[in-house]
Amino acid sequence: MTRLFLILLLASAALTQSHFSLDGVSPVSTTPVQPDLHHVQGIDIEKNTVWVSSVDAKARKGYLTRIELGSGKLLAQVELQQGDRIHPGGIALDGDSVWVPVAEYDRDGPTTIERRNKNSLQLEASFEVQDHIGCIAASKERLVGGSWGSRTIYQWTKQGKQLDRRQNPQATEWQDLKMDGDLLIGSGHIAGKLGASEWVSLPELKLVRRVALGETDRGHSFAHEGMTYRNGKLY
Repeated sequence: MTRLFLILLLASAALTQSHFSLDGVSPVSTTPVQPDLHHVQGIDIEKNTVWVSSVDAKARKGYLTRIELGSGKLLAQVELQQGDRIHPGGIALDGDSVWVPVAEYDRDGPTTIERRNKNSLQLEASFEVQDHIGCIAASKERLVGGSWGSRTIYQWTKQGKQLDRRQNPQATEWQDLKMDGDLLIGSGHIAGKLGASEWVSLPELKLVRRVALGETDRGHSFAHEGMTYRNGKLY
């Protein structure tokens, strides 16, 4: 079944406020997409292209998909599963690459952090982490990753050397991460339905800005899974 890829756009002016609520606000646009994405985990966007990670738990398959944003046309798709590692998490574009964590469906299971070519989606490099990494962000110098529910936040070099590991003081269970300059953005939910995107400092993870997000017409939080922030707009 073709799913709807929901896009929520927030003007950059609103994001200058330290706290802002989008509860009750409708999305600017929705785009039907050609492929069945199953359970979406992460998204990232560049110009008119969107990258999506997703998992089909029943078939035990994970996917990375590239889609034309305006039309919803499928441009490329690869399977990501490796044995019991079937669960891709939140993703991050980084120059000509895209970073994807591929983990077991296990809160404490291991993860392969993959760097793939953003156009061909082919594997370029990888490293191992002995924890379930559910989302990842990329800056020029390093990677930031979150464990199951982002209760633990890691930092690594792009070659896989661990630089920092600390407990997350924020209650929101971030499902997707992105960088905004020196700030980390984590988007996720609290107690199931309540959701928010939060800007925090690194490495302290001190809250700087919080955008509370409402629900879709299906009753799910807009922050339930994938998120990205580009050119003053929150998707």
